[in-house]
Amino acid sequence: MKLIFATKNKNKLAEVQDLLAGTGIEILGIEGEFNPEENGETFEENALIKAREAAKIMNMPAIADDSGLVVGALGGRPGVYSSRYEQTDEKRISKLLDELKNTKAEERSARFVCSVVIVSEKGEILFSTTQTCEGQIAFSPTGYEGFGYDPIFYLPEKNATMAELTMEEKNKLSHRSKAFKKAMEWLLRS
Repeated sequence: MKLIFATKNKNKLAEVQDLLAGTGIEILGIEGEFNPEENGETFEENALIKAREAAKIMNMPAIADDSGLVVGALGGRPGVYSSRYEQTDEKRISKLLDELKNTKAEERSARFVCSVVIVSEKGEILFSTTQTCEGQIAFSPTGYEGFGYDPIFYLPEKNATMAELTMEEKNKLSHRSKAFKKAMEWLLRS
C-alpha cells in the first residue's frame, strides 16, 4: 500500500519511513508546493487539514500528523503552535526555557502529543488516533539526536532527554511512534 505523507519536514518523513520499514506500507513524500493553513484548534484538526490537502494534490490516500509540545506550567503552550513558536528549533527552545526559568523541576511536566489521520483520495477520514509521551522540560538542552524540542524533553524513566536516545530507543516510546504504530496496525488490518 502507498500513502502520501503530508509533510515537508524531512526529519518527520525519515522517522516515519524508518518506523514503517518492512511492513509493506510505502510512505511517499509530497511533491511540489505544500503549505496548508494549519488553523485547527487541536492537533487532530490540523492533521486532518494536512491530510486532506495532500490527498487533493496527489489524488491518492494520505496520512498526516500534527504534533507538538504541551507544557502544564505554560497553560498548555506551545501546543498546536509548537512549530510556529519561533522561527528555528534553537529559538523555540530558548524561548521555552526563558518562559520556564523560574519554574521548579517538579512543575515542569510536559507531554508530546501526536495526532495521526488517514484519509482516502477523496478526503474521507478512514482512521484517526492521538497518542502522548509524558516527560518534563529539562533546564538546558542535551543530546544531538532527534529534532525540535527533543533536546529539552526529559524522560525520567530513561534519565535522558529525547535527543540523547537512539532512533531505535525513541521509536519505542515517542508520541509519534505510538500514533503511527496504531495507524500501521489499522492499515495492516484493512
